[in-house]
Amino acid sequence: MAVNETRREWRTVPAVRDDPRRQSGRPFATISVVIPTLNEAANLPHVLTRIPEIVDEIVIVDGHSIDDTVAVAQAIRPDVRVVLQHGRGKGDALACGFAAATGDIIVMLDGDASTDPAEIPAFVAALCAGSDFAKGSRFATGGASADITTVRAAGNRLLGATVNLLFGTRYTDLCYGYNAFWRHCLPYMNIRCSGFEVETLMHVRIARAGLAVTEVPSVEYERLHGESKLNAARDGARVLRTIVTERLRRTSRRHADADGWQPAFRELPPSVQSGELRSAAAGG
Repeated sequence: MAVNETRREWRTVPAVRDDPRRQSGRPFATISVVIPTLNEAANLPHVLTRIPEIVDEIVIVDGHSIDDTVAVAQAIRPDVRVVLQHGRGKGDALACGFAAATGDIIVMLDGDASTDPAEIPAFVAALCAGSDFAKGSRFATGGASADITTVRAAGNRLLGATVNLLFGTRYTDLCYGYNAFWRHCLPYMNIRCSGFEVETLMHVRIARAGLAVTEVPSVEYERLHGESKLNAARDGARVLRTIVTERLRRTSRRHADADGWQPAFRELPPSVQSGELRSAAAGG
């Protein structure tokens, strides 16, 4: 069901497996995938080997890993771009990746193998069909999660209901990190947060800007290796604080300084391997 308000629109679309750019009737768009990582060496083989051919660029954002995350990424995909964030946290990592990405379309993908790269064409199809932002949902018809706990699911629904009430949205999943968007969305999102509240910030600001949003059903899987960095109580509080802050914020227009949100980062040359990375990190 579609609801139009100015340019704003919420829809749910089925998954599309064929190349959506070829079917859209519009010029081909370049696609960048941004993957934030922190000690994901064991998971990256399951992620990078399943990236579909329609993707033009892969940007790995490494958040001070102490394992072989970078070496594994470069070994599997020699064409991967590796960005080192100066700050900390998922929000900062995504902002670094967005700043580095060159594609017309930017797709967010988790490095722990919980999000399925095979779903990327469905997100791209939603954008090529006219949406500004394609928002993944585990709770829309066709979506599911093998990872989210009962407590986290309840918190997500409560926080989502709060956003829907305060901002007039119809989101079915507020805190999911599988999203894709045209790069013209970046100045509206103006990401300057550091933690897991980043998805909520993006979703609220896109809605406030009146941009067209499509929810895409998505299946979330369990992390294959390692432990989640998410803390339900701490990060839930940060999400709630973000919602309140955004509700009190007066302006919802495009940020005046289009590039002011971009954080500091450093990109590695393709030849840099894990030993050189650790030496560089140790030397500052």
